[in-house]
Amino acid sequence: MPSQSDPPLACGCELPGGLSRRRFLSSAAVGLAAAVTQPLWLPAGFAAPTPRDTSETLAAQLYQSLTIEQRSALCFAFDHPLREKVDNNWLITKKSIREALSADQQDLVRQIFRHLHRPEFADRAMEQMIHDSEGKGFEGGTSVALFGEPGTGKFEFVLTGRHCTRRCDGDAVHGAAFGGPIFYGHQAGHKDAEPADHPGNVFWYQAQRVNEVFQALNGKQRAAALIDGHGRAERATETVKLTGQKAGLPGISGRDLTRDQRELMQRVMTDLLAPFRQPDADEALKLVEAQGLENLSLAFFKQQDVGNDGVWDVWQIEGPSMVWYFRGEPHVHCYVHIRDQAA
Repeated sequence: MPSQSDPPLACGCELPGGLSRRRFLSSAAVGLAAAVTQPLWLPAGFAAPTPRDTSETLAAQLYQSLTIEQRSALCFAFDHPLREKVDNNWLITKKSIREALSADQQDLVRQIFRHLHRPEFADRAMEQMIHDSEGKGFEGGTSVALFGEPGTGKFEFVLTGRHCTRRCDGDAVHGAAFGGPIFYGHQAGHKDAEPADHPGNVFWYQAQRVNEVFQALNGKQRAAALIDGHGRAERATETVKLTGQKAGLPGISGRDLTRDQRELMQRVMTDLLAPFRQPDADEALKLVEAQGLENLSLAFFKQQDVGNDGVWDVWQIEGPSMVWYFRGEPHVHCYVHIRDQAA
């Protein structure tokens, strides 16, 4: 657990919302800090999350508000295969929420999305979604689907769009962090290819943190961690297919890290979860730790080094039942899939 005298992050980056690690972490072993601060800024028209609501209660309200016609278009059986799909740019149903929902219902969707994040990050998450919507706005660039029924123990809400596959399930999907695989990303600025330091990208801090682990490796370890090639192909849900393997994964195995390096890896994993609401972050970290850090493998991909600066833009952390794949070239795409078991 970080002490009051912890130094700043070696990469010089900040955690989301300007949090210091001391304020952010309560324990590297058990998850994210419980402290909640007021949002740093709030765009006009967006209400701040309140402690009375959760994404699940708001999703239940949305479900109850739907007309027969809306349910026909947006609601599916809980075991429908569409529920487990993940992709980087898609609409899960044919119409955007602007086309499918009333103004009040659209506001519920905005609040569901905001509540999926820590309060400190909710504004930045919304800004990213609006920025990446290619002029459509949040309402024009997203779509939703609801699977099962609230109160039955089998209910999940899924929101998709450009750089987004997000979900809330109220633990209906047992043993799966975030209720299943998720996607997030950001194209900062107005050009497709970001500079090497990815200015303004809200998720670039994650690559900076993981690169701190690379810097902590010795020469032999770096050679094992660095792959002379490209990262995995993006093929929707296949991108994060779990292998169940504890050995033979690309990169350096956690077994080959020292105790100090594994402890750094644990702190980094906690920081990667900084954007997400605490229950989701805690569950994800618990599932990661249950696999054993010694069974995780860390890989960096040499052929996608933006700017050739040795700060690896594409990396992955993989274990028997998890994949965290970060592609920072030409801009950020990130797929996350964490479960208690691969099958």
